[in-house]
Amino acid sequence: MNDLILYTTEDGRSQIKLRADQQTVWLTQLEIAELFDASKQNISLHLKNIFADEELDPSATVKQSLTVQTEGSRKVQRSISLFNLDAILAVGYRVRSPRGVQFRRWASTSLKEYLLKGFVMDDERLKNPDGRPDYFDEMLARIRDIRASEKRFYQKVRDLFALSSDYDKTDQTTQTFFATVQNLLLYAVTQKTAAELITARANPADPHFGLLHWKGAQVRKQDILVAKNYLSADEIDTLNRLVVIFLETAELRTKSRQEIRMPEHIDKIIKTYQFRKEEPRYARRVAMEEIEKNDFNLNISRYVSTAVGEAEIDLDAVHAELVEVEKAIMDAKKRHNRFLKELGLKPLP
Repeated sequence: MNDLILYTTEDGRSQIKLRADQQTVWLTQLEIAELFDASKQNISLHLKNIFADEELDPSATVKQSLTVQTEGSRKVQRSISLFNLDAILAVGYRVRSPRGVQFRRWASTSLKEYLLKGFVMDDERLKNPDGRPDYFDEMLARIRDIRASEKRFYQKVRDLFALSSDYDKTDQTTQTFFATVQNLLLYAVTQKTAAELITARANPADPHFGLLHWKGAQVRKQDILVAKNYLSADEIDTLNRLVVIFLETAELRTKSRQEIRMPEHIDKIIKTYQFRKEEPRYARRVAMEEIEKNDFNLNISRYVSTAVGEAEIDLDAVHAELVEVEKAIMDAKKRHNRFLKELGLKPLP
């Protein structure tokens, strides 16, 4: 079992721990009885009838789990039956209690979305806080942090640049591209590359080796080699925002079907992040007044046009080219008719 999801009944009398595993949740008979405010015998009877009526297949909805129980002065290992969400909901329909209705309503919306997607959002509340405590900015900060996580960022960068016209996963440019992007983003925040940052901030005399963040309870060797672990909270916030800008820009260029090559990506990223240089159809400086006029909408497409302008047409050059083409066609036709005449065939008109 990996996760526990806590469900509190609307009357507040019970808090149920649902075991999340295999994109569903599991409860024992006793826990189902507490959930629906029914007796264990009643739940057992409902489950027996559900399987007898072939409403559900026991092999797909029931599994065994070993647990250690204290019986007297002894600890005994027992096997208990766990029932998944389909079985729990089937029992809920038969119990017909207010708690059953409440749980089914919650499970069919919030719980299923969480199990499938890993998150649940109250869209209407986020759009219209109406004076309630508003955690929208906190949610955005957490999303930025997730997007900037190494695995998520690498996956997105890889997916985007696989669309480059010269993409080759075995090429050295491709293999070093992700590290190049990471170094540029870190440099934009700290004026140091990843290696320089680790060298400057690692401190063997410090109990945590100079790290400000690490996984788990103890600092491990692999934590020391991650440059981001040495950044302050403010630096991480800046880095996360730069990652979002970078990904949004790359996605916008991909969406607009612009042909992109790997060296071009690297060159434009260097100019944008290292020199804060404006690039047509890629990046430009925007005054706060313009952002304010756009109602503080930070959608990049509002400020950076990716449209490719039409090239000027030289009518004289086009006319001269058409004259040459027509002359070439007439010469070819004359030669062709000579061959046809020699063969005794009718010439072309």
